[in-house]
Amino acid sequence: MKVYKTVLISTFLSLVFLLAFLTALFLFSAKNPADNSAIQNFSLPPALSPLKSLEATRNISNGLQNNSVIVNDAQTDLPAQTGNKLCMSKTEERIVRGSSLTGLIEPGQTVKILLGFYDCNDVKRGDVITYNYAGDKNPLIKIVKGISGDRFHLQKTEGGWHILVNDEIVRNSQNQPYVFDEGGYKMLSLYERDYAGVIPENAYLILGNLASGSLDSSHFGLIDKKDILGKVEF
Repeated sequence: MKVYKTVLISTFLSLVFLLAFLTALFLFSAKNPADNSAIQNFSLPPALSPLKSLEATRNISNGLQNNSVIVNDAQTDLPAQTGNKLCMSKTEERIVRGSSLTGLIEPGQTVKILLGFYDCNDVKRGDVITYNYAGDKNPLIKIVKGISGDRFHLQKTEGGWHILVNDEIVRNSQNQPYVFDEGGYKMLSLYERDYAGVIPENAYLILGNLASGSLDSSHFGLIDKKDILGKVEF
């Protein structure tokens, strides 16, 4: 009888320990599931991903080897510092590629783009802008040399043609006068003839910083304000 009671007690205790073990195992499994798919499938948010800038990079070119363009492999959005900020849609940093602005902005230099800046700000002579060139899927970066209401005309010189704005020969940042070839003369002379030598409303003369010219108004004429994407700060 004593042996029977001893066996019964041992069996009961074994069942209690087994039940406690199974309960502990169940609770541990619930907290630490074998299927770690949430971790295995984890990816960084787009804003933190190191691939974001590479995926967003656009090779902004215009078909001329010496022309300055901007690429989106710099930083992210930044607060704007100048002008009326209410109308700006976005502010970005970009890296300049090409040499048409050499002497003012160098290849590899980082600049700030104030997108939408001119939706509520006037375009000023001397502003550096990004322009949506219809002949290319990517925008250009140029200097505003003539604004609406300015008088302009072309003047024959040795080796080509000068352009004058408000009776002053237009020069680059190094004080060198621009000298256009026959093609540049033919393009701009059409505007001079059709608009009686006055830049019309919402139209602008934009150039690079090379005295010999680049892909600019000497190639495609005056531009419309609606095609200006933003202001460049550097």
